[in-house]
Amino acid sequence: MLEQNIFNIDSPASFTRCALEIFEYQYQQVSIYQRFCNALNRNPSNVSTLTEIPFLPVEFFRTHPVLDSSVKAEMIFTSSGTTNTVPSKHFVADLSLYERSFLSSFEQFISKPSKITIMALLPSYFEQEQSSLIYMVDKLIKHSGKAESKFYLADTEQLVKTMNKLEWEGHPGLLIGVSYALLDLIEAHSFNLNHVAIMETGGMKGRRKEMIREELHRDLKNGFGVEQIYSEYGMTELLSQAYSLENGIFNCPPWMKVLTRDTEDPLTYVQNTTGGVNVIDLANKHSCSFIATQDLGRVYEDGSFEILGRFDQSDIRGCNLMVL
Repeated sequence: MLEQNIFNIDSPASFTRCALEIFEYQYQQVSIYQRFCNALNRNPSNVSTLTEIPFLPVEFFRTHPVLDSSVKAEMIFTSSGTTNTVPSKHFVADLSLYERSFLSSFEQFISKPSKITIMALLPSYFEQEQSSLIYMVDKLIKHSGKAESKFYLADTEQLVKTMNKLEWEGHPGLLIGVSYALLDLIEAHSFNLNHVAIMETGGMKGRRKEMIREELHRDLKNGFGVEQIYSEYGMTELLSQAYSLENGIFNCPPWMKVLTRDTEDPLTYVQNTTGGVNVIDLANKHSCSFIATQDLGRVYEDGSFEILGRFDQSDIRGCNLMVL
């Protein structure tokens, strides 16, 4: 019944009701989350609003299994990480929830996969075992059902031919790519796209110098000859994604919400100014739906948001409230 409620949210009130119900469930079932909440003296008896719900720092996914004790994991997704960091692990108990979440939000913001050709240029993610992004894109490609819908990896010449073919025939397409690979592509080829949209998933993965979003999108728009660059906001630790179709402003599906916390006080919330990004992902029922990320962002009155950067490690506060 709870899963049905998650995907039938149609108002702020129904979102809050569902969030409080999931908070109570996860407090009872996810031991590491319960211990974190107890350290803050928060529990279902004294939490009645969204901002009273404790948000688990994302770092806990690196050190503890964040999983409902009544279920077993169907799959463990891992983050890419670096040589200096321990990767996050997301124990996913119900892949059908993940698939329903990403298919529904993709259809809401982008298109029904069956109506477009989906091309993926995600070499660094493909090299990574158990990537949640690769799992999602692979399913979208399968739902597309088009012969040209696939991962292209190093076969950029074939990718260019496919994109040119779609343009010539006037068929809609979507190229989903990691930022550095998209930049490599436009340095080697010229485009003037009218039917193929470009979606960047962010990150240079150590292959190029990091760029601010405005600079990256400017270069990609010029290189592909498009007016807008799409973006996807997701994380290994989440089962839902937000999408931006222009200007780096993201919107969430009905079962996802972003709040921003004060950078000096993680238990205080701010709006229309820069703060730490807290994500509510109600599809993440069997893990933790309330995550305090290391991203910096700004949330607007209509619930849309933008990502402005990340905390420097020395600036992270509120993540060492307890040693477990």
